[in-house]
Amino acid sequence: MAQSFEVPNGHSVEEHDLERTLNPYVTGTSVIGLKYKDGIILAADTGGSYGSTLRYKSVERIKPIGKHSLLGASGEISDFQEILKYLDELIIYDNMWDDGNSLGPKEVHNYLNRVMYNRRNKFDPLWNSLVLGGVKNGQKYLGVVNMIGTHFEDDHVATGFGNHLARPILRAEWHADLSFEEAVKLVEKCLLVLLYRDRSAINKFQLAKITEEGTTIYPRYSLKTFWGFSAFQNPTKGAVGSW
Repeated sequence: MAQSFEVPNGHSVEEHDLERTLNPYVTGTSVIGLKYKDGIILAADTGGSYGSTLRYKSVERIKPIGKHSLLGASGEISDFQEILKYLDELIIYDNMWDDGNSLGPKEVHNYLNRVMYNRRNKFDPLWNSLVLGGVKNGQKYLGVVNMIGTHFEDDHVATGFGNHLARPILRAEWHADLSFEEAVKLVEKCLLVLLYRDRSAINKFQLAKITEEGTTIYPRYSLKTFWGFSAFQNPTKGAVGSW
């Protein structure tokens, strides 16, 4: 027998009448992550798109998880909030053991893999691609998991359009001995390309780093842009089938 719930108007609804996210509504675009000499950097813009409308301009999509991890998400914002609730419960449960140990980024990433794959198997996916980075005991970790549970780890990762536009730049210019300043410069180069080419991106970015010493999430800021390129001024010039 289905369980019923009271709702504010005094009526009740059956449990099977409740709905989860069937289609993404308010979404965020690409997240970029990379390892550098001392830790991990994550970056994303702060836009939230309602369909094709840039509705929200201050959506924070990078959050600290426990003592050793940072999580960035693209995709449905409400599903990201649901994932953060799962992770809060996980971290609280782990702290209750009071055994001197704490979950590292690899454990959190494995947990997210199971959550995403489990929801996919129920045909009730969480509509997100997640980037999980962290440092524990001097070991840097950076991984990705998407809405159907596909996951991997790498030295640099990206979600959304970043997979197509930022990863080639990262493959060409990333190296393991990047200083923090060099890593920020490389990330900003990727963010600028995404701003020019991804209609859902806005010029307001959030940058975060995590090292053995802890987590830092920097204030939101904008990048200097230049829209005088000929391809922007006359995008149909030289295109196949142009008038």
